[in-house]
Amino acid sequence: MDVIQLWWLSIGIFAVVIVVIAVLLGVIIAAAKSIDRHAGAIWIIGKEIAGNTVAIWMLEQTIGALRRIGESARRIESALQRIEAGGPPHTTRSGGA
Repeated sequence: MDVIQLWWLSIGIFAVVIVVIAVLLGVIIAAAKSIDRHAGAIWIIGKEIAGNTVAIWMLEQTIGALRRIGESARRIESALQRIEAGGPPHTTRSGGA
């Protein structure tokens, strides 16, 4: 094999290597785009979940408010029962009245 044939052989091998590298880079770019699309979808769903669950912490405050309302309703009910029975309408609570 003479020098010119070796050069053509090396240029051919180099071209094959370049084509293989280009194909592999194309596959990597396609995978990266797919990952980016899926990450974007996950981000959107995550924001929706966060938006749907943002008010859950308020349930503790709501429970506390409902308990206070229930206690007030029981006091009102007992005061009404005392009024109906002819007794005094109020009792002393801690803190006055």
